[in-house]
Amino acid sequence: MISKPTIKYEISDGCIAIITLSRPDVADAINSQMALELNNIFSTLPNNIRVAILTGEGEKAFCAGADLKERSKMNVSSWQVQHQQFRHALQSIMTCQIPIIAAVNGAAYGGGLELALGCDFIYATKTANFALPEATLGIMPGTCGTQNLPRAIGIRHAKELLLTGKSFSAEEGYYLGMINKICEPESLMDDVLACA
Repeated sequence: MISKPTIKYEISDGCIAIITLSRPDVADAINSQMALELNNIFSTLPNNIRVAILTGEGEKAFCAGADLKERSKMNVSSWQVQHQQFRHALQSIMTCQIPIIAAVNGAAYGGGLELALGCDFIYATKTANFALPEATLGIMPGTCGTQNLPRAIGIRHAKELLLTGKSFSAEEGYYLGMINKICEPESLMDDVLACA
């Protein structure tokens, strides 16, 4: 059985890749298939692509993090395989040779925030919110959140957000230096495309 793709990929102006997380029924949560697709896309971008945009489908979520329903059905061995898939997906974003703009259109929680932090910069709607809530679940961010958040906002603010799991607004993220630009929801993609 062939699974429905979890990523939408299009090219704008001949040189801008728009990569959309496309699982809106689960707030664009990352499952194993999406991790593999992200790794494949970012590892094989054509030479004519000058900028990539990563966004989520819909207006409510950029990415809600890992698909915990999928994870709850895994044994330790299959979870370890999935964790490596997630790491490879993020590494392909972080090592991509072109600039990547995260267009955060809604909630970016857990692995969703880690995806955004892996990009070169972040544009977000004024209604977007963010968190690395893993500490509240007794786990820790698994794909560079503990490294990339301090790089973006400084160690003291990052420790507070990582150890409390507290959520924060786009305005707070901008104040902390994590977000480059806050946009109106209806103009997010126009603003990101203009920058690209």
